[in-house]
Amino acid sequence: MSERSVSRAKQEKRWYTILAPEQFDRQELGETPADEPDQVYDRTVETTLGELTNNASENNTKLTFKVTDVGSDSAYTEFIEHSLTRDYLRSLVRRGASKIEAYVTVLTTDDYRVQIQPVAFTTKKADASQEKAIREQMVAMIEEAAAERTFEELIDSVVEGRLSSGIYGEAKTIYPLRRVEIQKATLEARPEEVAEEEATAVDVDEEDVATDD
Repeated sequence: MSERSVSRAKQEKRWYTILAPEQFDRQELGETPADEPDQVYDRTVETTLGELTNNASENNTKLTFKVTDVGSDSAYTEFIEHSLTRDYLRSLVRRGASKIEAYVTVLTTDDYRVQIQPVAFTTKKADASQEKAIREQMVAMIEEAAAERTFEELIDSVVEGRLSSGIYGEAKTIYPLRRVEIQKATLEARPEEVAEEEATAVDVDEEDVATDD
């Protein structure tokens, strides 16, 4: 290919502005080039909460979005993951104290399946029964939060720190805590995917039912 042809091919690429979901005020996340709009679908972009809020103190929170719709010059995304940086989590660990983690998979009121990973840091070393009680408290409160919220509302409560603050307020009565964080929240399945899985499960169950001739 001649230099002129290469230059023409580059010029033919269109640049799309990647926008955050409505719950993040459709803020610009960057730009991406593509020959065809279809090529932009499913592309992911990672940013920090600090970049969206213009607050450097929130740069320890990473947000990942995926393109789900493409317009003439814009690419629209959905939220797929919230996570805290390893450096930040490492800074919370103290020798002689407990780090208590849990993994909770929940369904929101609008049928989004989300995995949430809370973590609690105690002031001193807790015993096994106290750690178990704190873990159970974290799981129960996340399940309750999901049962009362839409996907957008649940993610807002994670990103804004309201869910972790609520857990802290309850769990500190079990054993003194220094901090509670949601270290990761990941979209696992959308409503249509959840419905499809449930339909498949029903089909399998029906096949497993023995019939007497």
